[in-house]
Amino acid sequence: MSGAPRRSSARKSPAERAAEIAEAARDLALEQGLTAVTLRGVAARTGVTPALVAHYEPSMDALAATTFASIVSAEISEVERLIAGLPTPTARLAALIDTLLDGTRDDVTVVWVEAWALGRSNEQLAASVRARMDAWQAVVQGVVEAGIASGEFQATDAASIAWQLLGMIDGLNAQALVRWGDAGARGSLTGHAVEGMLGLARGALGGAG
Repeated sequence: MSGAPRRSSARKSPAERAAEIAEAARDLALEQGLTAVTLRGVAARTGVTPALVAHYEPSMDALAATTFASIVSAEISEVERLIAGLPTPTARLAALIDTLLDGTRDDVTVVWVEAWALGRSNEQLAASVRARMDAWQAVVQGVVEAGIASGEFQATDAASIAWQLLGMIDGLNAQALVRWGDAGARGSLTGHAVEGMLGLARGALGGAG
C-alpha cells in the first residue's frame, strides 16, 4: 500500500506554489547557507519534483539572488524598526552596532559571505548584493548624518564613516564564523573605534573598558 500523500502534493495555485518555493529557498539558505539553494534541495524541502521547481524557477542563479534579497531586506527592516524609536542618534548607532555584532545573526552572515563568493560568477546575485550593501549604507549613513546635524557627532563625511563601520562589522562577523579572535568583544571594539571617528566620549556607544 502507498503511504500517506505528501504534504505538498495537493494542487495549489501558481501563486501559492511560487510562494512555497521561495519560502523553502529562504529556509534552506538560513539553515545551510546559500549554496544549499539548488534545484534538488528546494524540491526536497517542498516535497515536489525538481521539474516542478524548475517550472516556477527556471534559473537557480535568479532564485539565489531573490533569496538573498529577501533575507537581507528582512534584516534591514528589522534593524530599522529596532532603532527607529530610540531618542538620539548615539543611542540608535549603539543599538545598531550591538544587534549586528551580538552573535545572533550568524545565519545571515553565512548568507552574506557565500553571496560575496558566489556573486563572482552569478551577476544577478552580485547585483542583488550591491543593492543590499547600498541599502545598509543608507541606513548607517542616515544615523550618522542625524548625529552630525544634532551636534552629537564631530564629523563631516557621513558616507565614509558608514562605509568604514560596515566594513568592520562584515569583517568581524566573518571572522567569528571560524571562531577567530574574541567574538564577545566584537561590539565593544567596534564601538570604541567608531567613538574615535565621531569624537564621542569613551563608552558612549557601549562596551566600557
